Amino acid sequence: MANRIVIDPITRIEGHLRIEVEVKDGKVVDAYSSGTMVRGFEIILKGRDPRDAWAFVERACGVCTTVHALASVRAVEDAVKIVVPPNAELIRNLMFCAQYMQDHVVHFYHLHALDWVDVVSALKANPNETSKIAQSISNYPKSSPAYFSDLQKRLTTFVNSGQLGIFANGYWGHKAYKLPPEVNLIGVAHYLEALEWQKEIVKIHTIFGGKNPHPNYLVGGVPCAINIDDANALNAERLAYVGTLLAEAKEFIEQVYIPDLLAVAPYYLDWGGIGGGLENYLAYGDLPTNGYADVAKFKFPRGAVIGRNLNEVQEVDGKDAEQIQEYISHSWYEYSDGDDKGKHPWVGETKFNYTGPKPPYDQLNVDQKYSWLKTPRWKGQAMEVGPLARVLVAYASGSTEVKDLVGFALGKLNVPAAALFSTLGRTAARGLETMLVSGWSKEFYDQLLANIKNGDTRTFNNSNWEPSSWPKDAKGVGLTEAPRGALAHWIVIKDEKIDNYQLVVPSTWNASPRDPKGQMSAYESSLIGTPVADPEKPLEILRTIHSFDPCLACAVHLYDEKGTYVHQVQTF
Repeated sequence: MANRIVIDPITRIEGHLRIEVEVKDGKVVDAYSSGTMVRGFEIILKGRDPRDAWAFVERACGVCTTVHALASVRAVEDAVKIVVPPNAELIRNLMFCAQYMQDHVVHFYHLHALDWVDVVSALKANPNETSKIAQSISNYPKSSPAYFSDLQKRLTTFVNSGQLGIFANGYWGHKAYKLPPEVNLIGVAHYLEALEWQKEIVKIHTIFGGKNPHPNYLVGGVPCAINIDDANALNAERLAYVGTLLAEAKEFIEQVYIPDLLAVAPYYLDWGGIGGGLENYLAYGDLPTNGYADVAKFKFPRGAVIGRNLNEVQEVDGKDAEQIQEYISHSWYEYSDGDDKGKHPWVGETKFNYTGPKPPYDQLNVDQKYSWLKTPRWKGQAMEVGPLARVLVAYASGSTEVKDLVGFALGKLNVPAAALFSTLGRTAARGLETMLVSGWSKEFYDQLLANIKNGDTRTFNNSNWEPSSWPKDAKGVGLTEAPRGALAHWIVIKDEKIDNYQLVVPSTWNASPRDPKGQMSAYESSLIGTPVADPEKPLEILRTIHSFDPCLACAVHLYDEKGTYVHQVQTF
């Protein structure tokens, strides 16, 4: 008989997620993913000025932050036919790259690494041996025996006090942990180093967008003027500082993040055969090099890989009503023409219909509606989105950069290409694309400087910016790649105002409930077959779920264990 395990809430993520699994003979045989918060941005936006939408939707998340604004301004620009200047595209690319580098490093160390690194085990490490290992895998200067010894003493003080601080409530000592104490100590050290580093790289958002999180964006370009001699503009000093931040980021990624990833992975090669889940992958692509309209020259290609066939990439069109649809048969919403039909986002509806249990409750009623996430499908098929999808689509598209890097990683770990389709592969793909992005950011930076030296300082196109020049009815879509995967915003404009607005975010693709055909989405599918050594400490389930880097919307009513209302988190 199967045993039901409920994990609610899933921690070390953004947002609120409930996972229920059936475990039989030590392995997961069924799984259910439930988003336990309400999203209502589509309702908030109706009737507003389309040019203001970015400022609202950007606050759907304090982690993904800039990418929602980028998708929004692109949707409006697509609807009213605005082409941004090359410098604006480059600055958007640089903000995109800064977000990726910061987000992926934070995910690995602060959200995912503790699924692999046993913090308390680090107390047993020999600092001298730790130093030798660290120096053998990287030239990072902070790797002396004294450095690791000092860190170990601080950690010992935490443990002996009975208060682990930021490392509290872990499954320390779990039999699924495999790293030697010395590698665990390196992981803990770099966890703390990454905390310090990550606050520096996002200063790029402040330079270009005024602040972080939620930097400013602008329909038609970017909200910063270039004047190398003006103290109040994007001047020579600020541009030089951007270059310094990018160089420091590349160094941290190459000397800390990637070596740590390659040091941890050999102890968990069995996870190259666990957590693969779906066999279909979707990427909208991004980082244009010849304008946003020239999709063929994106650094991240657009396309879909079906059945893990890396010999073919299918074209993806966000405007095609037959390609992308959202279903609600198992979601707490209703459609005016029936809940068993799919809707393209341009005609999408956000009408709440909560029929679930009131907290506290033991189990979801998974035969009915059980999530606040809708269920997106591409041509009727469940798709995985995110770093692994981007890497696979790029690989299948023939990207030499991606093929070389993937080949390097597979060779370094001595594993076959099939290992990519796994929890370990998903985690590795995130690191590999971070390396790529760190290099691409330098290309965009150099191109921006070259344009300025050649006299091009344009950052805004005001043609068609005034609503009086717009058609009575217009609609557009803005596609991008959030760190967690394919993100798109669809807008319908009528009489200069928003008539309909729909967001389909990465975790909607990955974390959604079953569709009317009973097809699982990525989270649910990936958990099937996962070993669970201790049902009371389901570390293995967290490993796979965290490999997707879940990110759900940011407002929810909170209840205590008796179901009593406590507080409502405000996002504005």
